Amino acid sequence: PLPVTRHCLALPVFSSPVTRHSSRPSYIIHRSQPCHSHGFPLTTDTTKSDRKTQIDALLLKLPGVSARKINGLDAYFVSDKMFACISGEGIGLRLPVATATELHFSRNDVVAFSPGGVSATREWIQINCAEATEYEKHLPLFRTSLEFVKTGRIS
Repeated sequence: PLPVTRHCLALPVFSSPVTRHSSRPSYIIHRSQPCHSHGFPLTTDTTKSDRKTQIDALLLKLPGVSARKINGLDAYFVSDKMFACISGEGIGLRLPVATATELHFSRNDVVAFSPGGVSATREWIQINCAEATEYEKHLPLFRTSLEFVKTGRIS
């Protein structure tokens, strides 16, 4: 059986009980159920390590970027400051407040960043993609975030 995962924080977990060796039931995801807030299907096609490997390949090729874990999240740094991190089915990204607000309200793949259910500042958004390879199209936003965090402004 597949482990229960949540696509996003707003998504109720669609699952069915499955009896295992213990008296407590386990649950599996109904793969056909879409995420109601974003329309992405719930899939487990890419394991977490494969997903991280693909995201690493994209972000670690940017100049000055390093990766490490912080508070259980895989995070990406420039000049020893975090500019992005993997959280759930998305990547949190730090951008100027005006840019983050505009993206949050103009795109359906962008949500407020709240790792573990804790709200972050208005500078943080989360971009959700069904597959890690789709983040390639967001590379200009990652570059903008990197520059903003490194210099404190956008040129």
